[in-house]
Amino acid sequence: MNTLKTIYVALGSNLGQKHKNLENSITKIYEKVGDVVRVSKVYETPAKGFEGNNFYNACIEVRTRLEAEHVLKSLLEIETEMGRSRNQSEGYANRVIDLDILFYEDEVINSKDLTIPHPELHHRDFVLFPLCDIAPQFLHPVKNESIIDLRKHLEADNNIKRINQTLEPRPIEISSINYLCIEGNIGVGKTTFAKMLSEDLNFKLILERFKDNPFLPKFYEDPKRYAFPTEMSFLADRHQQLVDDISQLDLFSQFSIADYDLYKSLIFAKVTLQDQEFELYKKVFNIIYRDLPKPDLYVYFYQNTERLLTNIRKRGRDYEQNIEANYLDKINQGYIDFINAERRFKTKIIDVSELDFVENRQDYLEVISKIFND
Repeated sequence: MNTLKTIYVALGSNLGQKHKNLENSITKIYEKVGDVVRVSKVYETPAKGFEGNNFYNACIEVRTRLEAEHVLKSLLEIETEMGRSRNQSEGYANRVIDLDILFYEDEVINSKDLTIPHPELHHRDFVLFPLCDIAPQFLHPVKNESIIDLRKHLEADNNIKRINQTLEPRPIEISSINYLCIEGNIGVGKTTFAKMLSEDLNFKLILERFKDNPFLPKFYEDPKRYAFPTEMSFLADRHQQLVDDISQLDLFSQFSIADYDLYKSLIFAKVTLQDQEFELYKKVFNIIYRDLPKPDLYVYFYQNTERLLTNIRKRGRDYEQNIEANYLDKINQGYIDFINAERRFKTKIIDVSELDFVENRQDYLEVISKIFND
């Protein structure tokens, strides 16, 4: 999973409802590229290099997981969707929307299709004035000067002026949940999603430490022999972690997201243990689960078994490669039975079988909407 990158994008429009065009482009950038966390004031400037209408210009700060080339591809798609047609021979021309990547972190990129930093930005008042609103101290990685210092080099007789209309940022917005649990079958992507959401919303992240279980690889090789020590090891570790991470947490002042709830221990144990072993396990479980804090919302990511097996093969953990479809089906049914019977806290089931929330931001936003708004 790519971590968040900070990028700066210049917006311009000189056709139609110019301010509305800028607003619409921000919405589309939010949907396709990433959170729009800062927005400059809007400036009006005359067309340069050709006879045309005055432009409305602004700059935005965006946090994205996309690589620079993918950002460029998405911005070109947005321009096309909004009605811009490009003609390589026409040079400068009137346009509904113009979107340019100015900076991608502090990287310097020179490829066939993309040059970053934008090679002309230090000459352009319609870029430097709005960029100064949101990143005055950002250091140009080639010029080695801050944006505010670059602006000082502009000619004094520029024709730029600020207009009264404003633009709004577009971060992810959610309803208030202090403690969110994301659960799901093996390979569904719950941990990846929890990491992404924690990063975007600054949630405290609580991840299951499954890699530390010394019995897990042995269990996949010989389930009958190693089922009980595996499940007891998971139970002890999960309980200790939740005591450390949640019982010590002020749930009224700090948001938290976990990629598991302790009840999963009982679900897996019911599938893997013999009857007598399970009854003993259940007694221990009920004692330690009773007093643990419960999530405000428990979300189960459902995914069909075929897709789960594909994901498991793709992530390539050797000890998981012999997991059978029947085992995943039983785990899934265990979760469904638990959710249908649960009355202590709010639960949701979200089918993510046809969604790719890692590679497709629109799918990611759809899942967030289903969690917090549906």
